[in-house]
Amino acid sequence: MTEPLLAVRGVETYYGNIIALKGVDMDVHEGEIVTLIGANGAGKSTLMMTIFGSPRARTGRITYAGVDITKMPTHEIARLRIAQSPEGRRIFPRMTVMENLQMGAAIDDFAHVDEDLDKVFALFPRLKERIAQRGGTLSGGEQQMLAIARALMSRPKMLLLDEPSLGLAPLVVKGIFDAIRELNRTEGLTVFLVEQNAFHALKLAHRGYVMVNGVVTMSGTGRELLASPEVRAAYLEGGHH
Repeated sequence: MTEPLLAVRGVETYYGNIIALKGVDMDVHEGEIVTLIGANGAGKSTLMMTIFGSPRARTGRITYAGVDITKMPTHEIARLRIAQSPEGRRIFPRMTVMENLQMGAAIDDFAHVDEDLDKVFALFPRLKERIAQRGGTLSGGEQQMLAIARALMSRPKMLLLDEPSLGLAPLVVKGIFDAIRELNRTEGLTVFLVEQNAFHALKLAHRGYVMVNGVVTMSGTGRELLASPEVRAAYLEGGHH
């Protein structure tokens, strides 16, 4: 196998004296969609934030494209062409859709702003209709589209998506997952997806990991995990068939 684009090795992360991640190992290879599923509070978001340098891993190491980023400041990590669409859609609510997208383009020094706007509007036509609206007045689904589009404006090689389906209607979720699949297929974008909606995430992902209480307990292809009795019992019972 080639070197993974992102490699997490033996990572432990603490909040005060409480250990949130207990020696996590995982890989994301270039061009893959990899998902991390698990119950609320399992440590999924903590892993994503640790990759981005806040909080820091206390032990272990994280490398991206061969560079050790374990102790690197967040803004320097962002310059390595990793973009994050964090949980809770942290857009700028008082800025317009256009201004939010321009903030994303700033990392790339606005080098390709028009071309990239065309791309994100093709992906999320709704945003084009709302271009002059303030971010805070958009629906939840539109805010999620804007958060992803803003991340894409920095031309990332890898996109970290934290709970993109949270609180959204099923049809909206389907649209967002379709957009992620399309980006991966047409642009070769590498995606690391943290998601509670295990069914959608595993259908989308090439590979997946299951996290329980800060430990990776299972890994496999999306298909293998969807078919696994343990995964079905823990995450897919209750109507997701």
